[in-house]
Amino acid sequence: MEDDSNHFSKPETPNTMKAEAEAEERDPESNSSLSEPLLKRNRTLSSNPLALVGATVSHIESLDYEINENDLFKHDWRSRSKVQVLQYIFLKWTLAFLVGLLTGLIATLINLAIENIAGYKFLAIVGFIKEERYLSGLVFFTGVNFVLTLVAAVLCVCFAPTAAGPGIPEIKAYLNGVDTPDMFGATTLLVKIVGSIGAVSAGLDLGKEGPLVHIGSCIASLLGQGGPDNYRLKWRWLRYFNNDRDRRDIITAGCSSGVCAAFRSPVGGVLFALEEVATWWRSALLWRTFFSTAVVVVVLRAFIQICNSGNCGLFGTGGLIIFDVSDVKVSYQAMDIIPVIIIGIIGGLLGSLYNHLLHKILRLYNLINQKGKLHKLLLALSVSLFTSVCQYCLPFLAQCKACDPSFPEVCPTNDRSGNFKQFNCPDGYYNDLATLLLTTNDDAVRNIFSSNTPSEFQYTSILIFFTLYCILGLFTFGIAVPSGLFLPIILMGSGYGRLLSMLLGSYTNLDQGLYAVLGAASLMAGSMRMTVSVCVIFLELTNNLLLLPMTMIVLLIAKTVGDSFNPSIYEIILELKGLPFLDANPEPWMRNLTVGELANAKSPAVTLSGVEKVSRIVDVLKNTTHNAFPIVDQDVLVPGTVVTGATELHGLILRAHLVQALKKKWFLAEKRRTEDWEVQEKFNWVELSERELKIEQVAVTHDEMEMDMDLHPLTNTTPYTVVESMSVAKAMVLFRQVGLRHMLIVPKYQGAGVPAVVGILTRQDLRAYNILTVFPHLATHKEQQKHK
Repeated sequence: MEDDSNHFSKPETPNTMKAEAEAEERDPESNSSLSEPLLKRNRTLSSNPLALVGATVSHIESLDYEINENDLFKHDWRSRSKVQVLQYIFLKWTLAFLVGLLTGLIATLINLAIENIAGYKFLAIVGFIKEERYLSGLVFFTGVNFVLTLVAAVLCVCFAPTAAGPGIPEIKAYLNGVDTPDMFGATTLLVKIVGSIGAVSAGLDLGKEGPLVHIGSCIASLLGQGGPDNYRLKWRWLRYFNNDRDRRDIITAGCSSGVCAAFRSPVGGVLFALEEVATWWRSALLWRTFFSTAVVVVVLRAFIQICNSGNCGLFGTGGLIIFDVSDVKVSYQAMDIIPVIIIGIIGGLLGSLYNHLLHKILRLYNLINQKGKLHKLLLALSVSLFTSVCQYCLPFLAQCKACDPSFPEVCPTNDRSGNFKQFNCPDGYYNDLATLLLTTNDDAVRNIFSSNTPSEFQYTSILIFFTLYCILGLFTFGIAVPSGLFLPIILMGSGYGRLLSMLLGSYTNLDQGLYAVLGAASLMAGSMRMTVSVCVIFLELTNNLLLLPMTMIVLLIAKTVGDSFNPSIYEIILELKGLPFLDANPEPWMRNLTVGELANAKSPAVTLSGVEKVSRIVDVLKNTTHNAFPIVDQDVLVPGTVVTGATELHGLILRAHLVQALKKKWFLAEKRRTEDWEVQEKFNWVELSERELKIEQVAVTHDEMEMDMDLHPLTNTTPYTVVESMSVAKAMVLFRQVGLRHMLIVPKYQGAGVPAVVGILTRQDLRAYNILTVFPHLATHKEQQKHK
């Protein structure tokens, strides 16, 4: 990583990292007391610069969310007129509007494509079934799904590996301060759109919710930077957003818009970003994010009106329509709280079990994917074949049920959707399992959420449905196609929720459809550990506010039970991918360790003088991987006094700014401080925001090596500093909440011979695993605290 504390250390793979952690937990020195200084260590603090982004291994760097207050920034800030400030604010709102508009349009396109492709596929299957050509129907069904999966997998494997998976863990890491290469590019966006259509239309047990979140974030990122890297617009107004802070805000709005487009839930989308993905939040961002989701809802609603008139092919009432249970009269007694609590407990247990098993399966898939592209394709196609065979063949195991005249819908039906599919049954009968399996995932949820249908499904059918989707939910996620976790978890949860209500029978007054809703909510809380956002999303999905008390109880219980066993599914994926995500809560043992002790475990900080030799700067840039360097001046006159010979910590300068200065030939024939007009004539703040230039691309002659550079105008004079006696826990909270990339450690005592800077802390230095590799005896105390 650019922040590597020891650039000579060998990069570690995720497998070796785990092995070293297990070996160090058995270290004989692990019985040391926490009250003793932790200066005894087994090696130098280092970090791993590699992580999985999407499905490819990438070099990871941190983002500069901190405002770099150098002389150029201060001059630009002072010189901005009110018109420019208003223009900047107006452009932020304009981008928020465009993010919502484009996300809504693309979500509509995806829904239309999925519903029509899947619709024509199921209509063809009905034709085969009517003619009793069952084997031909199986071949056709399996073949179409095979081709659709092949298209999605080839695009992800060969053109955009970062488009595989949901993309939410990488977005969460980005908003936490981790740069995820190629995650928001134009190619990734296009592959995500086409791949989502192919994978969901193929009937795989995955949803389009995660991909839509990624799509919204890609749209936001591309708008903020003016387009793809190779065809970026250079309009002056776009340059305002050529920084990590504003890009972070835009991507947050895109993330919320994606959730809103998936569930037609504007408030739920905002809360999802706040609760799950965003690390940094403020009121202005809340307003713009809510504005983006409002635009998405308007776009979706407009297309719903158009499609209801029959102008969208087989779209009908599918895709964008919520799972309406508003016609159910929710009346419950005190005794109904008991099954609700049971649902919450089961949701927490099943959610944590699902996370544990999926963790193991993702490790297995990682070993398979490492063998090459062909193995990735074969894995995806194998899952597709298994899914298609199960969905087509299992309904033949179900017994046909007679249609009841009291059913609110047409029975039986051979249409693309509907609650009472005839399938292989005679006239007047329907196949309840085919109703759930031979349809899109959205329609399956709509069918199992259906209310006032206590006798629609059989015990065996719901049990088969629940078992199948538990298996598919484990083995489908992780293949090389765009995929989301929301819908698979909703399908599993609604299955056991409906099954529990059937088992309770007359002992409960609640509708079976409501049990399905509560089961889905409990499993989402048990696996993803979200509460507030899931609660609002389900209220907006089901259009029934009377569900609020029970939904809250279920979510709180499920999350509490799940947290007792393992982390959320997204935290597990972040750990598996090796992304250096900083959690909100530091480990308890971090309070017994100081940042000064961490600094002693690192190589000494490399400092530069305010006016430095060009040769020294080039040597430092070529022989270190650090991304920032403290600027320290010696023999300085203290302002307002006659004291001389003082040491001044002038600030912190970024590697990118040093490279930019070398490229601009910011050289001096004599050692002196430059004037303001010289700096403003040579640089502007827009150029300093560029990060792509490397030291290897800059040519410096032998004569120029002997010249000097004044680094004062380019130095951030207000870096965040902490005293060496501060605890690591406190430093980590500050680092995360402010969104830092570097944190300077200054000495507790001042005096002659005392260095101005003790060290620099980066993201990797504050990760629990990296600290435990240096101080292994802390691992034992960590385990002891868990068992107390």
